[in-house]
Amino acid sequence: MTKPLEPALEAGLRRLKLRRVRELAPELLQTARTQRWRPEELLETLVREEIEAREASNLQRRMKAASLPGAKTLAGFEAEASGLPRGTFAFLSSLEWLERRENLCLAGPAGTGKSHLGQALARAAVEAGYGARFFPADELVEALYRGLADNSVGRLIAALLRNELVVLDDLGFTALERTAAEHLFRFVAAAYEKRSLIITTNVAFERWTQFLPDETVATAILDRFLHHCHVVALAGESFRLREARNLRTPA
Repeated sequence: MTKPLEPALEAGLRRLKLRRVRELAPELLQTARTQRWRPEELLETLVREEIEAREASNLQRRMKAASLPGAKTLAGFEAEASGLPRGTFAFLSSLEWLERRENLCLAGPAGTGKSHLGQALARAAVEAGYGARFFPADELVEALYRGLADNSVGRLIAALLRNELVVLDDLGFTALERTAAEHLFRFVAAAYEKRSLIITTNVAFERWTQFLPDETVATAILDRFLHHCHVVALAGESFRLREARNLRTPA
């Protein structure tokens, strides 16, 4: 029968927040006695288990904070079907650009994998120990609008940029009026050379005035976003249309 820890020792482990050590110690102490472990073996095992438990907990916390809408992964991304060269995909997967605080623009027609790749890169960043946040572009604009009511826009932007990576998905899907565009510029300017941004869009840069109020705002945003940016063009047939066709049953 496993002997429980002495109350003072358990209380000390609670105070130090060594939860995994506290959970495993009674059993491991018994194993150490019966198998005559060296003291270093017991200590090494307890420390390793505590580190692994904390890393798993931190990963879970970061993954939840990222607000990823699905379980998209790099392993599940069909690079060739999106017209993405193998070398380009390897570079994106390496996260070298994130280490250098560079941006990505994933551009191409609807259904070519832009959102999948953006989500998968954010997931890879989280798994590598970075903080990431995924936003449909419209939701970010709405969040910035809500900040107008209590003058919290600055705090919202600061909170977002505590993450090393922020993904804005489907920018250009809906038109922005001037206030929204100015807040978007404020966010992009705050991230400039400090954090990495991924923007997915199906609108060519020269046509950004279609969803931004004028050329001045479009130029200001593009100037900062594109300065340290890798533009990745995706192409090919829509994944969704291809899946829909494959699901059709013969007449």
